[in-house]
Formats: sequence, C-alpha cells, structure tokens
Amino acid sequence: MRHKKPIIGLCGGIGAGKSLVAAVFERLGCLVADSDRLNHEILAQPGVLETLRTWWGPDVAQADGTPNRRRIAEIVFADPVQKERLESLVYPLIAARRAAMIRAVEDRSAVTAIVIDSPLLLESHLDLECDTIVFVDANEARRLERLGRERGWTAEDLTRREGWQIPLVEKRARAAYVVDNNGPVEQLRPQVADILGKILAQHS
Repeated sequence: MRHKKPIIGLCGGIGAGKSLVAAVFERLGCLVADSDRLNHEILAQPGVLETLRTWWGPDVAQADGTPNRRRIAEIVFADPVQKERLESLVYPLIAARRAAMIRAVEDRSAVTAIVIDSPLLLESHLDLECDTIVFVDANEARRLERLGRERGWTAEDLTRREGWQIPLVEKRARAAYVVDNNGPVEQLRPQVADILGKILAQHS
C-alpha cells in the first residue's frame, strides 16, 4: 500500500546515533515515531506494569511505581522465552500507538514524511511498513564510546545485546541510504537533508 507520506525506517548498530539522525529528520519537518519512547510509555501503563509484577515479581517496579527498566532488561535478555513474552504484550500496544500517530498527520502539509526509529526495525519486521530504509553507520569504537558514556556499557554488554539482532552487514545491505555518523554532529544535517530530498522526490 502506498502511503500519503513516505515512511522512512531507521536502522543501525546499537549506539550508532539513530536518535540523533531522527532528531535531524524531525527538524526538517518529519514526524518521528520513536519506538523506545513509545515502549517507555506503554511499560508505565498501570495495567501493563501490573502484568509484569504478576509474571516476575515486585522488583520490576521502582519504589515510586515506575518501571524498573534495568531489572526488566536483565530478565528478558537472559531468557528468550521471557523476552518473547514481553514482546507479545507490548508490541501490539506500541503498534497501535504508532499507527494513531501516523493517521493524525496524514493530511498535515507541514509534516513531510514519517520516520520510524526502532532498535529492532528489521527484527520485528517493521521494515515492511516502510517505503525506504536508512542505515546509520558508526564504527564500533565510536559506538562503544557513546554507550559507555550514556549507559555505562562495556564491550561485553554491546556484544551480548547485538547477539539478539540481525548482523550489521545485513542491515546495511537492506538499506537504500546510509548516513555516516563517524564525524562531528554538524555533518549529519546536510547528509539527512540530501537523503530526505531524494526520498520526497521519489515519492511525489
């Protein structure tokens, strides 16, 4: 099905800077559907959090009643069955929220395109909803530096998490465009603007 506005999927390695690239798309007039943000909102819903408590015990919630994301991650990344269990609960809710966001801007001329920023774009088959895919490229040293600074991750953490994902070489091969995020952040805007221009021209 052809969408009224092009739907652009972002993929790349963990820590590659997909959120930075998404922010540039947003400044250029795109709506960004951020799967991580939507996931945080869904996990915080009382009904969802109560379900997690019944599955995994009270320590999946913080003292203030918000989700204990670190504990939830420990559980699901240690057990594929529990990971699939969580995904079967939250993915449909995220999909419904994302679809509502897209419908809301279909006729808004100020919004040029839709960007889906999801860490598991290909793994969860979200690419099937997209008109084109953009790969955000950053070398491992740069990704580790960013992940260490922002999340306290080690090389072992990165290796373990990426073991759950499609190899980067395959992600890149399935993308129509590549953004190089190995340099300073100011180099992103001209790259993204050029890619967006090409996508809009093809979609018109």
